[in-house]
Amino acid sequence: MHWSDLRAVRLDVREVGLRDGLQIESPVPLEAKLRLVEAIVATGIRRVEVTSFVSPRAVPALADAAQLAEHLNRWPDIHWSALIANPRGAQRSIAAGIANVEYVISASDGHSIANAGKKTSEALAATSEVCEQIHEAGGTVEVIVATAWDCPFDGPTPPQRLIDIVAAAVGAGADAISLADTIGTVTPARLAAAVSDVGRLVRPDQIGLHLHDTRGSGQVNVLAGVLAGVRKFDASVGGLGGCPFAPGASGNIATEELAYWTQGSPIDSGIDVDRAVEAAAVAQDVVGHPLLGSLLRAGGRSRPRPRS
Repeated sequence: MHWSDLRAVRLDVREVGLRDGLQIESPVPLEAKLRLVEAIVATGIRRVEVTSFVSPRAVPALADAAQLAEHLNRWPDIHWSALIANPRGAQRSIAAGIANVEYVISASDGHSIANAGKKTSEALAATSEVCEQIHEAGGTVEVIVATAWDCPFDGPTPPQRLIDIVAAAVGAGADAISLADTIGTVTPARLAAAVSDVGRLVRPDQIGLHLHDTRGSGQVNVLAGVLAGVRKFDASVGGLGGCPFAPGASGNIATEELAYWTQGSPIDSGIDVDRAVEAAAVAQDVVGHPLLGSLLRAGGRSRPRPRS
């Protein structure tokens, strides 16, 4: 297939650096987070997963979720959302003024127990309660299926298990589904097969992909997703993020890299590359250590970084 075979494609990218990226970092001051929010908004992205309403003891870096939410009315054109792990998290998110949530269900029991303290079946059982609360508040629920392909504890996820989880989530009222390559192991062929399976249960516009770049295949998996009909993707400035239960796993696909490689193609990311690199630099400054994003280190074609 050639680029010319692709019709114009507009991606719907959600920035997750403020949540997935910062959750494994040392706590960042609120003002620094707001500086990062401002830089992200300047990239052109219009969907942002801004925080998580989970136990502050479990994730101290996001303990200021409600305080951060108080400032989001500065940017009224952004679709804000938050990640939750149970109905209590849904209540807290609604109370803070964020009615759109991502509810995480791990496809594997091993990851579910480590991440949420419950088996997959128990997390699934709470989906209807979460959906009822959020829908009453006028919001939407996207179920994120973590370890959709592989688990650091249980190994490969059987395809039928993924199908059963998605079917149950949709039956419980989920508005959308996102498949998460939590530890960065999926390949384009496996990704396409899973999207095809899930596509028998939901519309194409209800499917999203949350990809990590641990084995260097994150960006090519975006292309595989596009060819499979997916248009919604998560990305993180500078490649921030990682799985706390998978030592050595790198972060999410970098927002600025997604914007860079789609330039001049029929795929429109809607992201300003230079602004995204600037946002990645802000993220690096905020966390206080080097990030893995390639453009952040090397610069783009038109603005390469000078040799030292």
